[in-house]
Amino acid sequence: MEVIVLPTATDTASLAADIIEQLVTRRPDPVLGLATGSTPGPLYEELTRRHKSGLNFAHARAFMLDEYVGLPAGHPERYAAVIQREVTEPLDIPAGSVHGPDGAATDLIAECERYEQAIIDAGGIDVQIAGIGSNGHIAFNEPGSALTSPTRPKTLNARTRQDNARFFDSLDEVPKHVLTQGLGTIGRSRHLLMLASGAGKADAVAAALEGPLSASCPASVVQLHRHATVLLDEEAAAGLRLREYYADIWANRPTWQPL
Repeated sequence: MEVIVLPTATDTASLAADIIEQLVTRRPDPVLGLATGSTPGPLYEELTRRHKSGLNFAHARAFMLDEYVGLPAGHPERYAAVIQREVTEPLDIPAGSVHGPDGAATDLIAECERYEQAIIDAGGIDVQIAGIGSNGHIAFNEPGSALTSPTRPKTLNARTRQDNARFFDSLDEVPKHVLTQGLGTIGRSRHLLMLASGAGKADAVAAALEGPLSASCPASVVQLHRHATVLLDEEAAAGLRLREYYADIWANRPTWQPL
């Protein structure tokens, strides 16, 4: 696990974009894992800027982290719609190359099994983008999620629904159920790229990175990942005990070590 603290979310987005750019320029068939929410927004904006300057995503495939259950097909807050609007259309990733779990499926259990297998059949995810919730969730793996869990349905807790209410007209409109990649699914990605910004994430970040590995803080699974990069702005890093250590490691990073 490599923890990198930079001054602002704009700076972390730029470095995250460097990682994605290296992937899509070096691999003939890159597979991206896409997250929604406000945290990856600056990253997607930076990737769009680079795409307009010539960075090609036409050969990329993408898998979504999660999806709401029960929103109608035309709802603007369905994550399939959000990803299409904010990420894959601006990057010109072909629609047929973008995959997500179907929150309107008749059999949600079978749909999760199908989606899990689709990721495996694609050869796995090369770089999985993720944020962290204020209660320590990653994707929609709420506290108490099994550290080896596969893609599955989950019930959102009150804090997560309250956090997400800003995207809806009222809290009552926020779905109570979702389909989400599990912690085990996320753990199989070849590179986990976790981003966090703002003081509101500081406690969750400290618990995930420096607290015990625990289902009570699902994002602590980052400690187990074979190749995890955690990009934080100064505010999100405020609660870290090893803040100076991380800064020293970053300042003395050898040029031959890949991101």
